[in-house]
Amino acid sequence: MGFKKKIRFIHKWLGLTSGLIVFIVSITGCIFCFHDEIKDMTRDWRTVPVEAKPYIAPSVLQKKARELYPDVVQSMVIYGGEARPAFVYGVKDEDGYFIYFNPYSGKFLHAENLEEDFFHIVEHIHLYLLLPPEIGKHIVGVATIIFIFLLITGIIQWWPKKRKHLKDRLLVKWSAKWRRVNYDWHNISGFYIALVALVIAATGLTFTYEWMGDAMYYGGNLGRDFPEERAEPVIDTTLSQKDPHAVMDKAFGQTLKLAPTKGMYFIWDRGPKATMLAGSYPNALEYHHQSNLYFHPATGVLVKQQMYGDKSPGMKLKEMNYGLHTGQYFGLTGKIIAFIASLVAAALPVTGFVIWWGRRNKKGGNQKTKKAVS
Repeated sequence: MGFKKKIRFIHKWLGLTSGLIVFIVSITGCIFCFHDEIKDMTRDWRTVPVEAKPYIAPSVLQKKARELYPDVVQSMVIYGGEARPAFVYGVKDEDGYFIYFNPYSGKFLHAENLEEDFFHIVEHIHLYLLLPPEIGKHIVGVATIIFIFLLITGIIQWWPKKRKHLKDRLLVKWSAKWRRVNYDWHNISGFYIALVALVIAATGLTFTYEWMGDAMYYGGNLGRDFPEERAEPVIDTTLSQKDPHAVMDKAFGQTLKLAPTKGMYFIWDRGPKATMLAGSYPNALEYHHQSNLYFHPATGVLVKQQMYGDKSPGMKLKEMNYGLHTGQYFGLTGKIIAFIASLVAAALPVTGFVIWWGRRNKKGGNQKTKKAVS
């Protein structure tokens, strides 16, 4: 068996075993791609008028949320941006809740059970196939690794032996019979999206495997490690937290001064044994270029700060992961490219199955003809 025949054999069976999962993950990626834009068009509470006022303190928002939803255990307050609401994140019976307020007046706007949100369900299908996360993420992860092999083996099969045949490999012969059109479309569309699909698949692996995130970190740093930037600050846990709400307000006030932005902020109370973590993002709804500040949970004293400009290239690359995976990092153009690539990727298992089914039936038909003749 020649080299390309071996590659074709591997490509065929990897595709048949993983095709359904690749289709589901790709099509849900398409749906999720423009979730922010669709939500903005359909949910009026996602935007607020900009006012020349300071933000309401996080403790005030937490108090209001607690009065409205006393059973929701709160841990984080997020300020979505100058024209965006602030919201309190909490958990009730293992369901996540976002409780939205006007960040200038504290007026209640909306409460959202994430488990009932359409796009949250789509995201869980994309990540876990609606299975328990510890099971589903590994099924998706293995299918993603197989998809990367499919991209590589597909390119090897597509690659022409001679340069003069390159033009034929770049265009679909639309005038041919539908089976030939399907064959051309499978090969050529796979070639055109290969690079983008490879980036999407590789960045997607970080949601399943920690080693992929480490690979991005060390790759971005050319193999170097900076332990101090990845280390959790050591704090004196014997100090008692008399008023956690006052501490959160103090920490948030320092964050506003040290990392001012028109984009997003968050302040996260992780309990008395861990630092209170704050973050600052330059653009609303974009999760990269972040600066982080760590505060003592009992006193609100700043114990560590990581401004974006001081982070290593590897850390910056790792924090770009979500933006690269969704195309968000490159704005609307990036999202459109990611959407098209995901849509084509969803079609590849379908067109590949049609190729396999056609060849299988053709071989079966030839064998029946030979038996009839004999």
